[in-house]
Amino acid sequence: MKALVYRGPGRRSWQEVPEPGIQAPTDAVVRVDAVTICGTDLHILKGDVPAVEPGRILGHEAVGTVTEVGAGVALKPGDRVLVSCVSACGRCRYCRTGSYGQCLGGGGWILGHHIDGTQAEFVRVPFADTSTHLVPEGIGDEAVLMLADILPTSYEVGVLNGRVAPGDTVVVVGAGPIGLAAITTARLYSPSRIIAVDLAEARLEAATRFGADVVIGAGGDPAEEVAELTGGLGADVAIEAVGVPETFELCARLVRPGGHVANVGVHGRPVTLHLEELWARDLTFTTGLVDTYSTPTLLSMLEAGLLDGGRFVTHRFALHDMEKAYEVFSHPQETGALKVVLTRG
Repeated sequence: MKALVYRGPGRRSWQEVPEPGIQAPTDAVVRVDAVTICGTDLHILKGDVPAVEPGRILGHEAVGTVTEVGAGVALKPGDRVLVSCVSACGRCRYCRTGSYGQCLGGGGWILGHHIDGTQAEFVRVPFADTSTHLVPEGIGDEAVLMLADILPTSYEVGVLNGRVAPGDTVVVVGAGPIGLAAITTARLYSPSRIIAVDLAEARLEAATRFGADVVIGAGGDPAEEVAELTGGLGADVAIEAVGVPETFELCARLVRPGGHVANVGVHGRPVTLHLEELWARDLTFTTGLVDTYSTPTLLSMLEAGLLDGGRFVTHRFALHDMEKAYEVFSHPQETGALKVVLTRG
């Protein structure tokens, strides 16, 4: 089969690799029908995630069809499933409390990280019964694919960790796919206003379409504009959706005393926490890896028409055009890409 293989920082290749097989009774093999590229994959290619070794097949999101199952799996060949970005053994202390991202039993974020991932024609999924979700009839691949990562990540790590509440002023720094998903799911809690901050005009336009009330671009001063909009208080919640030191430090400046900073971005460099300025401001900072405990809830909302996952997709490719898809996704300022979807065709 063909797969996208990480070859070290800055290097990748779409190449022939062996097909996966069942290695444990809890495994399933899934034929990949639709897959996407994540910003985390770009961080890996930059060398920001050293745990990913050369030779690893990338990708941690897919919709597909089960082709083979281990003896301990209730799924059946032919089942259509969403492959979650986080795997869960279902038995350890963390899994018992819904903190699947911290799984001690061999799960957590492993696909495209510690084991071969989904940017391939087939993928082995460990702990298949607790790491996949049956796709309801009538929901398209593109829409449900967004529930593999970006929607639960933004919802859990951004909106819920940030404790967004009715009437809040919420600032989302970074209007890429994760930021747009944060805007989308923050809307569920009726904030008084959502402010999006980004340097790219195309992404600010997307933020407006996705529900931002105010956008601040390269020519604006976010701290000044947020202060003006809030009578000098600052935002109740700031969601960091980029993953660089400058945006994290900006979020810390934008929130009011007693506010929340929810970091969602993947950081590859150290960040300074300016306690000499922040120690007396009663701020709460949260970080996190998505647990995907919210996926069934989001799937229900998708089925009911309360969420539109397909609106994130801007570019479509055949699976064998993986290299071209990476080029488009890697240059969003030139291409306008939000999420790309590759299908078997």
